[in-house]
Amino acid sequence: MSAAHLPASRSSVAMNLSSGAVEFTQHLRELQKQIEAAMDAALGATSEVSRFVPPSLFESMRYSALGGGKRLRPVLVLLASEACGADPLQAMPAAVALEMIHCYSLIHDDLPAMDDDDLRRGRPTNHIVYGEATAILAGDGLLTRAFEVLATEISNKELALACVADLASAAGWCGMVGGQAADLAAETTPVTTLAELEQIHHRKTGRLLACALTMGGRLGGASVQQLESLARYGFAIGLAFQIADDLLDVEGSSEKLGKQTQKDAQAGKATYPGFLGIEASRERATDLVKQACRELELFGPRGQWLSDLALYIIERDH
Repeated sequence: MSAAHLPASRSSVAMNLSSGAVEFTQHLRELQKQIEAAMDAALGATSEVSRFVPPSLFESMRYSALGGGKRLRPVLVLLASEACGADPLQAMPAAVALEMIHCYSLIHDDLPAMDDDDLRRGRPTNHIVYGEATAILAGDGLLTRAFEVLATEISNKELALACVADLASAAGWCGMVGGQAADLAAETTPVTTLAELEQIHHRKTGRLLACALTMGGRLGGASVQQLESLARYGFAIGLAFQIADDLLDVEGSSEKLGKQTQKDAQAGKATYPGFLGIEASRERATDLVKQACRELELFGPRGQWLSDLALYIIERDH
């Protein structure tokens, strides 16, 4: 992505961060292909345990887990490992596990009792295709399969245990699940300050993104200082990602997003554009990307892909 394609307020960021749109896009697509293959294998018919899975559950889990998407979270796992000087593919079990957690959360978020969505990634949501009961069980299956992958496919068991603890904390009651609960509660008890809103998204989005960075860093041999920098980078891009999502809900195309837009406003949810306005929200996202990229100075040139990804997060159109 070149500076020429950015508004003036962001062009200086682009010039400092971009290693070349073509190179970044190629690297991103290659990692996405490798993630798709690893997800397919982990949930495939040739998997050692798949013969015990009821066919409807098997199909439902694969429908959501292999239904496309940007694969941002697993890409972050691999890029963090790469930034530490390691082969990114050695962190693939953590990347797969994290994406399974994300996919389970989307299945549950779409249920009538939660966000009540009929469309996800341009296709009918899981419960529309398979029914609510099977959708709930598919989410449960992906959640538990994620920890099975971490425990069995990371050969260093000390690192495997650290990743299990990291992911469980990020996805659980103090992390993503707690953030989702707070987000639902905010529909009836309105959020009145920006600090409250950011605390919700710190848990709902930021914890899981930070976990992607720290798991990848652990498996890449990161130092304590590097892990701390990666976590701070993750929290900053987590908020930037949420702002981008909020802006896309207001300004984005349903066709490109693959889901209904304007739902946040209809549900009365607090959003960044609602608190700050559209332009100030963009400025906040840009500041967060700058903050995130300062955390990568520790990694030198190896942190460049993470810098490019941070910019991609706020420039995406879907």
